[in-house]
Amino acid sequence: MHSINIQKLIDESRFNGFHALILFWCFLILVLDGYDLAVVGAALPMIMKEMGVDAATAGFMASSALFGMMMGAMFFGTLADKVGRPKMLVICIAVFSVFTAAAGLTHDPASFSVMRFIAGLGIGGVLPITAAQMGEYAPVSIRTRLVAIVFAGYAVGGILVALTGKQLILDYGWQSVFYVALLPVLLIPFILRTMPESVPFLIGRRRNAELREIVGKVLPDYPLPADAQFIVVAGAKTSNASILQLFQERRGFSTVMIWAAFFFGLFMVYALSSWLTKLLAMSGYSLGSALNFVLVFNIGAIAGALGGAWLGDRFNIKHVLVGLYATGAVSLTLMGFTKSSELLFVMVFIVGATTLGTQLVAYAYAAAFYPAAIRSTGVGFASGVGRAGGILAPIMIGALVALKLPLEQNFMAIGLAGLLGMSAVVLINHRLCASAGRAAA
Repeated sequence: MHSINIQKLIDESRFNGFHALILFWCFLILVLDGYDLAVVGAALPMIMKEMGVDAATAGFMASSALFGMMMGAMFFGTLADKVGRPKMLVICIAVFSVFTAAAGLTHDPASFSVMRFIAGLGIGGVLPITAAQMGEYAPVSIRTRLVAIVFAGYAVGGILVALTGKQLILDYGWQSVFYVALLPVLLIPFILRTMPESVPFLIGRRRNAELREIVGKVLPDYPLPADAQFIVVAGAKTSNASILQLFQERRGFSTVMIWAAFFFGLFMVYALSSWLTKLLAMSGYSLGSALNFVLVFNIGAIAGALGGAWLGDRFNIKHVLVGLYATGAVSLTLMGFTKSSELLFVMVFIVGATTLGTQLVAYAYAAAFYPAAIRSTGVGFASGVGRAGGILAPIMIGALVALKLPLEQNFMAIGLAGLLGMSAVVLINHRLCASAGRAAA
């Protein structure tokens, strides 16, 4: 009998069509996910006007989805390790598509917030699952880059909102951008047919035929013996993925620091995704001009994610993250003092690269930090706990906006989170990273 460690084969494989299929689905799912989240920021000025709400109330409305995302990331991420990733992915897609569309049917802040909370459960759920799925199936030499490409889809979703939102809102009302979100349910049958299951999940259930099929796709020329016995890698027990395992094998303190880094990173991201359009409108820019800045912000996020991931695959990704958080803090502060429109576009690009782009690299790092069998759980809880920062951000910035403080003070408040996030990453013990033999910090 021959013992086969599939994860080792995957780690050492070369990128091929099988990897590309997983990359395609994970990327597309996060494009849709990013659209569903960013759509509120684009529509918020019109929603405030039509529903007659003030900035503080609008902050709570924007945060309602983030409450759902916090619960969805922890619940669905952990559940995916137990019942299967493809199944949980399509459930999340159905939830965020249907209830984002339903938010367009509402006429008051309370019902809008309820619909967005339920949609947030699905929006939050897909993030850790896609990160874990791509992290597990990516060759180790390009793992960080592939996970970052997946999360760049999140920014592409924001770009779609910026490109289509202005015209849809002006022609058909703010509700139209929410109705478009129903379309992803059409993809569910195709995802179920083509998305592979997690290797530790299959091994734990002795589904050898599917495991043999995966080996054939990852390494088509691999001479797989007829009596092959598939094994679980050391430290990756498949039966009881739980939060307790995140604190075992000396991971406890680093887990808390990862949570803190996510908290402050997501504070920056959601402060900007919810209020950037409104803050720029307060500076005298029209809706169209403000959405152009949102477009540049998301392009910067993609550049930051891919550039940061490229650096992370070549150098110590922890050190790369520290630099990104620090640059985000500085660039946010400078943006508040930038008066020239041309220079402001440059600053918004840099801010996008070092806030949303930084968070996308942080997801890649969390996916690499935890072993495969608890990867969805680890990324899910980091994302879920981090959502508390995302929830706090729109409310806090909404309160600052209501106080009518100088514009630069709003951006300085957001930038402070970058410094705190940088401090958390510094304290992570990189020697515990599960991803094959990275250089220790």
